[in-house]
Amino acid sequence: MAVSFGFGELKKGMKARVSDVTGSAPETVRLIELGLTPGTEFTVTKIAPLGDPIEISLRGYRLCLRKKESAEILLESVD
Repeated sequence: MAVSFGFGELKKGMKARVSDVTGSAPETVRLIELGLTPGTEFTVTKIAPLGDPIEISLRGYRLCLRKKESAEILLESVD
């Protein structure tokens, strides 16, 4: 079983998969609409100097996320 973690633990170049989406905040619903659904794999392309926001590459496009906006999305590492 994979260990779940949040966006705050990502490093540049890391590959991860969305394992679960909890909550129903408007920001979370919007991220689901943008393609961050369970099972979606992505790569971290950039992290701002102070760690926020994080840019990820998924489904053929890049998305910048703030840690607060993505707090209800759980991730698992992809080997």
